[in-house]
Amino acid sequence: MSTAPKAKGLNLLHKDGTRTVLASLISILIGMLVGAVVIIIVGLVTPEIGIKGAFEGVRLVIAGMFATGRDAAGNLTFGFSPVYMGNMFFRAVPIIMTGLSVALAYKTGLFNIGTPGQYLMGITASLFISLSIPSTAMPTWLIWLLAFLGAIVAGALWGAIPGLLKALLNINEVIACIMTNWIAANLVTWMFEFSNLKNIEEGTKTAYIYKTTHNGVATSKLGLDQIFTNSQINGGIVIAILIAVLMYILITKTTFGYQLKACGSNRFAARYAGIKDKRNIVLSMAIAGALAAIGGALYALSGNTEFYWNTYQTLPGEGFTGIPVALLAANNPIGVIFTGMFMSMLDICGQRLTSLTAYNEYITDVIIAVIVYLSAFSLMIKLLIGKRFQRNDPLVRAAEDLQNLTKKPAEDAGKGGNDE
Repeated sequence: MSTAPKAKGLNLLHKDGTRTVLASLISILIGMLVGAVVIIIVGLVTPEIGIKGAFEGVRLVIAGMFATGRDAAGNLTFGFSPVYMGNMFFRAVPIIMTGLSVALAYKTGLFNIGTPGQYLMGITASLFISLSIPSTAMPTWLIWLLAFLGAIVAGALWGAIPGLLKALLNINEVIACIMTNWIAANLVTWMFEFSNLKNIEEGTKTAYIYKTTHNGVATSKLGLDQIFTNSQINGGIVIAILIAVLMYILITKTTFGYQLKACGSNRFAARYAGIKDKRNIVLSMAIAGALAAIGGALYALSGNTEFYWNTYQTLPGEGFTGIPVALLAANNPIGVIFTGMFMSMLDICGQRLTSLTAYNEYITDVIIAVIVYLSAFSLMIKLLIGKRFQRNDPLVRAAEDLQNLTKKPAEDAGKGGNDE
């Protein structure tokens, strides 16, 4: 009777999903531990920080989301902060969408590293449409919808380019995506250079594009600003979560999703089974491009952000952050929601660490970098976990014993034959 809970626990640990979650949690935990060690070392060697400041830094990295400031005695205070919680949700939106983009493409056996370019195309299309249509010509909600749909089309077309190159010419999608990334960066820069969307009303911001509120266009807050007061939150987080749920349904509950996974498992076997692998490759990259572009559109259409149009200097980090977000979630669309929020939370914690201590924001960059690095090894960690618990599986041990029993008579028979 006492062995039943243990057997049940072992069965749970043998499930693929459980091992995946454990591998991701271990990757995150190791990253946090490394970050804590770095914070303590930096604090000990920096006189203005000291041991007390070092441990305060560790607390802020772990729970900076809830840091409200310092009391009269100079001690850190913690509690619910609607501003930072709302900003965390706001910043998670583009990361969730780029993570979904990478995850969906991976289901077809493709590595979509083109999310930065697709993200840029979404920003560009949404800004051009939302700022070019006069708000006197049609309702602002309709302008928002047209800009949102325009971003989807732009991202899908841009994502389809490496998909077509892969499907028709068998060109590696990573190389094609890197090419389209930099083409997008320079194309976007050129387009905004000759546009009339540059902010000329504020003399110091001509390198920025107008906020969409310049035309009265902004994503509805859906009442969330009443809960997370004075934050940047809007309905974008709701849209991102709904899209993630739809992608989960698409991948796991539809024929098309099955075909995508079949192509990802074995393209040639899928073709033999009658699945149009070339079409699915192009469609997968097009949908992935649309998802990344939605992330850019929701960022640009929020109404409270400014886009720096000199993008040729660097590609947007949100596109690359989507890669570890997808890896940590094991390319599960629902998991991407939580890993995207976690990455956004680390960003907010870095801000609190910088504002409340003598540390700089690069400390949290170290933590994020370690987690990103370990996310690439999450599969290896998952395999190690599987082997660890496999040794304790009674069924596996019984199978090994049976194999040894059948192997021994065969060896004895072989020895007998040699004696004769």
